[in-house]
Amino acid sequence: MAKIRVTLVKSTIGQVAAVKGTVAALGLKKIRSSKELDDCPAVQGMLKKVQHLVKVENI
Repeated sequence: MAKIRVTLVKSTIGQVAAVKGTVAALGLKKIRSSKELDDCPAVQGMLKKVQHLVKVENI
């Protein structure tokens, strides 16, 4: 399965609770923190919800 690297580039301060929860579920805690995740439909849906806060790279 393909992998992607997700990096938090913008703070969650001022965001609604659902967006904060989605960022936490992706495993991102601080700005510039990164996680390598499997590229599956569930993760793609989460990324679409927080696309204004994260940077996504293919590995």
